[in-house]
Amino acid sequence: MAVKPKMIALILLRSPNSCAVVISPLHILTPKKMRATRDLLRRRTKIVRHGANLKAHVSNTTSQYNLPPNKVNLKNVCAREQLRSAFPDPVVQRTVDLDMAILDAYAKELSKVEWFIGQQAKQHNPVHLQLLKTVHGIGVILSLTILYEIGNINRVDSVQNFASYSRLVKCKAESAGKSYGTQGNKIGNAHLKWAFSEAAVLHLRGNDKAKKYLANLQKRMSKASASCSRPLPISI
Repeated sequence: MAVKPKMIALILLRSPNSCAVVISPLHILTPKKMRATRDLLRRRTKIVRHGANLKAHVSNTTSQYNLPPNKVNLKNVCAREQLRSAFPDPVVQRTVDLDMAILDAYAKELSKVEWFIGQQAKQHNPVHLQLLKTVHGIGVILSLTILYEIGNINRVDSVQNFASYSRLVKCKAESAGKSYGTQGNKIGNAHLKWAFSEAAVLHLRGNDKAKKYLANLQKRMSKASASCSRPLPISI
């Protein structure tokens, strides 16, 4: 059975309470000492996504010129060397070499940046960092993202507000005391939504208990009902 990320997220984030939502999400201020590191982490995410686009371009170039699909794992530096002479056209080869050169530079710099951010996190909030890593499915990057995007969790007065801020529920549209459904899909923190969605998907891997819970959830609730269920990211 195909499972959408929204429904998978319920494994980690669903609350047994009602599915009411707040009118609008609050804005959580990151502590001043953590803001520069948070911005560096966001920059790292953009670079990683650009690297993924470069890898996709290499794969698309192979199919574009009707060449056999390469099974090279572009994450590995040694594997990328195999593509240095894969294309007979020198111009096409130069295009791919450009992508490879940028990927090599990214791999070198990103490893340094990730180590640096990890060291900063150990100074800013080592306890919460270690607690996040104990959750099945949350690794180094996800734990850093959640840590720096939340900042001071004590500023959040309710689970509902935090779920709304994390883009895990939609905002409620009201006028003159009447409810007009939900809106504002892009209101809130996109980085937290990505982190929690990734964590929920990874939580299923090798986790029979989580898979069983998901199966029971799918039997009890429709996808529409599951989507409006109040998440509980604060429990992580």
